[in-house]
Amino acid sequence: MDKKAAKILLSTFWSGGGWKSPHAPFAGDDFEYAKSKGVMFDPLTISHDEIVQRLHHMHQNPALKERVITAFLHSLSTKKLYLRSALSSWALTRNMPLHTYRERPALHANTSACGDCNFLCLQSDKQYVNEDLNVLNFERMKWGGVRHGWLLYCLMDLELLLLDSTIPYDVTVEDQTILVKLLEVSQTGDPKDSARSLEKKWKECLPSSKQERDALLEIWAAAGILVPGNTPRKRKGGSGDFIFVATWQGDDGYHAENVLDYFGPYLPQSNV
Repeated sequence: MDKKAAKILLSTFWSGGGWKSPHAPFAGDDFEYAKSKGVMFDPLTISHDEIVQRLHHMHQNPALKERVITAFLHSLSTKKLYLRSALSSWALTRNMPLHTYRERPALHANTSACGDCNFLCLQSDKQYVNEDLNVLNFERMKWGGVRHGWLLYCLMDLELLLLDSTIPYDVTVEDQTILVKLLEVSQTGDPKDSARSLEKKWKECLPSSKQERDALLEIWAAAGILVPGNTPRKRKGGSGDFIFVATWQGDDGYHAENVLDYFGPYLPQSNV
């Protein structure tokens, strides 16, 4: 990623005091430079149906899964946070059928009136008009994403990952070591452990901020690695910091089958 373009995007939304308000206008030389590098964007108008078609087309690429996995693992030691959420974006949309917004209306709409999106816990609208992708990409770069369950975010996330498919994402021994530590700590076995307590334990495994670990927890839960079980919950989601991982607890551990599906070739034999 072009460092100057990344700095322009980050400084548009963030300062030493946190979020900037109002945001800088999306115009001028800096914006045009960041846009030319594929980091910032003009407002986007697109339909749900077009997003689904584009995602469906991407998932026909057999190399997409491996690129998502290697990008995620590469991010662990490099702190290239923008490479992490493609894992959840891919997992949330991998089984999405080619459909239209009104084809199967949701009986009980939790995230969308579209039945197919609602079933997959994806938040979607029929039409998107002048949507700001810049704030979504800012969150992706700053923390590893925030709105992981948004259909529009999944599209942007995966398309940006594929923007330059010639860049290799090497997986190092350090990446593998971090992965193993994260998995081991996730197997607490204690139903009193919550997502928040796991976030604190992860601090010793991964150089990161609380916000970055929160994003990683959400990514793993959305990808089916940290899956809340069917046993009675000791907690009811705690604070509003989490969505996908809100009711996970320590005795749920991680989903071994999905871990093997994603990371099997990168795990030591003793961890398989």
